[in-house]
Amino acid sequence: MKENISLSKQKISFFSTQPYDRIFFEKHNTGLELEFFETQLNDLTINLIQNTTIVCVFVNDVVNATVIEALAEKQVKIIALRCAGFNNVDLEAAKKHGIRVCRVPAYSPEAVAEHAMAMILTLNRKIHKAYNRVREQNFSLNGLLGFDLHGKTIGIVGTGNIGKAFSKIAKGFGCKILAYDIVVNPEMEADGVRFVTLETIFKESDIISLHCPLNDKTSHIINKNSLAQMKDNVMIINTSRGGLIDTSDIIAALKKGKVGYLGIDVYEQEEKLFFRDLSENIIQDDDIQRLMSFPNVLVTAHQAFFTNEALTQIALVTLGNIQDLLKNKEIENKAAQLI
Repeated sequence: MKENISLSKQKISFFSTQPYDRIFFEKHNTGLELEFFETQLNDLTINLIQNTTIVCVFVNDVVNATVIEALAEKQVKIIALRCAGFNNVDLEAAKKHGIRVCRVPAYSPEAVAEHAMAMILTLNRKIHKAYNRVREQNFSLNGLLGFDLHGKTIGIVGTGNIGKAFSKIAKGFGCKILAYDIVVNPEMEADGVRFVTLETIFKESDIISLHCPLNDKTSHIINKNSLAQMKDNVMIINTSRGGLIDTSDIIAALKKGKVGYLGIDVYEQEEKLFFRDLSENIIQDDDIQRLMSFPNVLVTAHQAFFTNEALTQIALVTLGNIQDLLKNKEIENKAAQLI
């Protein structure tokens, strides 16, 4: 039997927080004590937690077996992820120690899907370069040549809520849509999307957009072998998880000209970089420095989720999940409850 925890004076310790986290969670809080830490949760910061029942973590917090064991010793009962992905949490360890885990499976799929399309349009029409040029009174069009998105084949890997939203946007541009997922979405099929094998996605797509979770089967799904199957000058967009792309292999493909455009909102080693102001630092990560040196690479710092609507939903759903678990209720959205 799961323990029913009293709602009175329960404290949530938030990790990896930014000013906007505090604003949205404090706005929608209904009686819980909130404690915010800017630092990442890991085995070195676990001692910051004192008299806390719930910890709330984000994409780059380390919630492995060691951390979970320490959380259990501190009488933490709930780990609440304020994101959809949960590859950074050892669920078996949490289950072993009787810690319940919840997440936000869908906050604003449109936010991420729209950002993916924004990256495609920016890379194609070189909007970022044009913006910088005209600010320097350079009105030349040389080097800004793009292509018509209409009629191009876009391959979508992962057709959950975000992949489905992205498909609708791409269809509005008149693109041919191919999709791959372990489960075919009949609604998307009825809308003209053709579900194919992953190999077909690689071989036939002009643009590939990744919208799948990171797990053992999808880790480094973009690698030297899959890249070799793709069209020359292919565009690859990743707004999902950095580990879907083998960084060294994508750099090699960019150097050879195999990949013509790369847009990434996520990065394999982003926990050391993203959500921080490092403008006065010497970045020691040679791979991200190399990626940012390519003129045909666009990097944003895990920004795709960052809309007012998404942050509102993240706060409401996370706090709602916590309230349900504290009351020993099943969470209404079953996908939100992991344990």
